[in-house]
Amino acid sequence: MEFESRLIKAIRALNRHLPAERKTLAALLREDKPAVRGRDDTIQRIKKDELEKIANLIPEAYYPQLKLPIYIELTPDYGRGISRIRGRIECEVVLKLLHKPGAGDTIFIYREDVRRLRRELPTATQYAFVFTQEW
Repeated sequence: MEFESRLIKAIRALNRHLPAERKTLAALLREDKPAVRGRDDTIQRIKKDELEKIANLIPEAYYPQLKLPIYIELTPDYGRGISRIRGRIECEVVLKLLHKPGAGDTIFIYREDVRRLRRELPTATQYAFVFTQEW
């Protein structure tokens, strides 16, 4: 139990940079300087060109539903070099950017795809470290 509580504390520390609250694509497109505030109180800018790239990939009806930044979840549960993306619209954006078929509320992508995704959307994606009880 002691190990588990230490691990949870460490993962919380790793995730300090994550936004306290994510914003929708619609809200960010209206901002002059699109940004979210991290839990550590930092301001994290999201580049307009990345927002426009995302907007061109999905129907406008999805803009109020898509929350940014998109989380790239890392955990030992998925296996070495595998990351998870959750959310139907988030998955659609990622699959279209990577030119891959598929659909669903959850997708798993490999290290090379993560690199490509981060190159395309460096400010509109964030790493999130997750821990499940099965680990």
